[in-house]
Amino acid sequence: MRGNRTDEILLLCTPSFRLVVVTSVEQIPPRTLPPLTSRTPVDRVPAPLLVLGAMVSIHLGAAVAKQMFALAGADVVACLRIVVAGVIALLLWRPTLRVRRRALPGIAGLGISIAAMNLSFYAAIERIPLGVAVTIEFLGPLTVALLGSRKIRDALFALLAGAGVLLLMDSGGQMSWTGVLFALLAGAGWGAYIACGAVVGQHTAGHDGLALAMAFSGVLVLPFLVTQGGSALLNPILLAGGAVVAVCSSLVPHAVELTVLRRIEASVFGVWMSLQPAVAAVAGLALLGEGLRAAQWAGVATVVAAAAGSAYSAADRRRGDVAIEAEHAMTDSAPRDPTAAAR
Repeated sequence: MRGNRTDEILLLCTPSFRLVVVTSVEQIPPRTLPPLTSRTPVDRVPAPLLVLGAMVSIHLGAAVAKQMFALAGADVVACLRIVVAGVIALLLWRPTLRVRRRALPGIAGLGISIAAMNLSFYAAIERIPLGVAVTIEFLGPLTVALLGSRKIRDALFALLAGAGVLLLMDSGGQMSWTGVLFALLAGAGWGAYIACGAVVGQHTAGHDGLALAMAFSGVLVLPFLVTQGGSALLNPILLAGGAVVAVCSSLVPHAVELTVLRRIEASVFGVWMSLQPAVAAVAGLALLGEGLRAAQWAGVATVVAAAAGSAYSAADRRRGDVAIEAEHAMTDSAPRDPTAAAR
């Protein structure tokens, strides 16, 4: 914290393109977004159910994508999802092309990280169970959240997450280390997405920066999609599946985020989203028949505990910074005793 504002960035990890960045300021409002002026049926659904629904939608999209690998391969399906999601972002958010020059490197970096993250993730789930891949990938944002912290408890959270990943390796057979490597690369891409997203959020308004980055990511992978997809792109099942994946993994979670973040504090949302590895493991079991061993379920639970603890710790630090800042503001604004100097 410097001066009279808090520079901490609260990271909410959401694979709808995996990030909502909220920069805290002097007076943090009780809700991240302004309340809606009119209520819809969705607004009557309890916030925890909405968050759970968003996570289920995300991993339903991943399960559908994995079923599509037989039609065109993981790399083509990933590129198709990126292109379709970019088109949806442009149509939905209609971003302005007039952006600050300072925002351009961040937008480019965000687009590259989106492509790398999704290509690596789909390559990972082609080789290892969905729950294992998501849990390993979750190390990316968790590492970003822990970087720069000097708290002993945060170091313990990092060790806890590492122990959870070691438990995930107990597959009862040969683990695809290539899949593990791709999951780690996806986590690194997720971390890069967070860093670039913070820069883009500082220099663009609304969803303009994210939409342009998603469109740029689609442009990057479009040549590969056309050359490698070939006649498979004429398959209506593949095209329909790509649309379903883009909607389930991008559009639905984003809409839920906007609704939920108007009703609860961002820190609470971050803790809830820490359940994603567990939801992914259940989705893999229910939708893909990917069972995990007891040790692997323990690993998933361990990483979830580490992520939730890290999110709560970050929120606790933020509350402490705000309290200190409020105390300083009260001290600075208090009337001074004119006789103090004489005494």
